[in-house]
Amino acid sequence: MRLINTKTRELKEFWGDEIPRYAILSHTWEQEEVTFQQLTQQPREEVSKLKGFAKIDRTCKLALGSGIEWAWVDTCCI
Repeated sequence: MRLINTKTRELKEFWGDEIPRYAILSHTWEQEEVTFQQLTQQPREEVSKLKGFAKIDRTCKLALGSGIEWAWVDTCCI
């Protein structure tokens, strides 16, 4: 399972019993959603300008505010 670190916005894979507690963002896809390829292969400066990155950023901030260090976002964790 791929999860986003809510502090760094970096992806990490977890397996089996290692999967930590995480928040979930699943939503209707619109224009400029951030894909796995973009998040892992493009410079963060470019990716963060996409409209869809704002959803990821807000999810991470909300999760972190609740003490949750990881998030799953359907557009880039699948």
